[in-house]
Amino acid sequence: MSATSPVRPVLPPDIRARKGGAPLVVLTAYSTPVARLVDAHCDIALVGDSVGMVIHGLPSTLGVTLEMMILHGKAVVRGCQKAMPVIDMPFGSYEESPQQAFRNASRLMAETGAPAVKLEGGLHMAETIAFLTARGVPVMAHVGLTPQSVNTLGGYKVVGRDGEAEKVMADARAIEAAGAFSVVLEKVPMGLAGRITAALSIPTIGIGAGRDCDGQVLVVDDMLGLFTDFRPKFVKRYAELGKTAEEAIAAYAADVRSGAFPADEHSFPDVLPVKP
Repeated sequence: MSATSPVRPVLPPDIRARKGGAPLVVLTAYSTPVARLVDAHCDIALVGDSVGMVIHGLPSTLGVTLEMMILHGKAVVRGCQKAMPVIDMPFGSYEESPQQAFRNASRLMAETGAPAVKLEGGLHMAETIAFLTARGVPVMAHVGLTPQSVNTLGGYKVVGRDGEAEKVMADARAIEAAGAFSVVLEKVPMGLAGRITAALSIPTIGIGAGRDCDGQVLVVDDMLGLFTDFRPKFVKRYAELGKTAEEAIAAYAADVRSGAFPADEHSFPDVLPVKP
């Protein structure tokens, strides 16, 4: 490819074709500047409903609205040339019926330009996933720990132990049969995640599901150390930008209060009058 050739964006068939190949790299993004950073290194920029917690300060993802996802989805799409933007469908926007899911998924895609959506749920969402995919809506599924069901699950716990393994496997098989092009496995025991990955023909993307998945995803604010309210075990911190930012803000405040900022180099001199 020449330096002037346009960048070819990643699309759902490309992701599906990566099954068993080089690991898929996925990070969340909620803004154009972060999307540009993700775009340079990742295959997918996931506009997660985690935006409600890490950006808007909500206690869970349940308060996220369709309008919020559209707003952040537009920003991320603007920042992506290569990586594929995928937008989460928020709680309450797809569970009522396949028809409701199509109305809202098609709105997400039409208003943002994103080529795919993600929704949570396994066997009970298979009919909806089939309805969407038959109508031109590519779907990334999400099984295991599904944060939108946190109240039903009883917290953010590992899913797939104590006799639950077969249910998670059945969920994964059902969404594959329904036409999902990939599936996120969240907080699933690594052995189970490996068995699901081996059993499916579509890529698995793990978050807290071990190394045997076809790819990995993290919340970008977690891995950069920007969101510090809590730290899941599966998060590896690659930077401590929150601490760095706090130190920078403190230094700025001290400079303003002492008069050290702005200095002459940060100011504009008066223009001297032109002599006749």
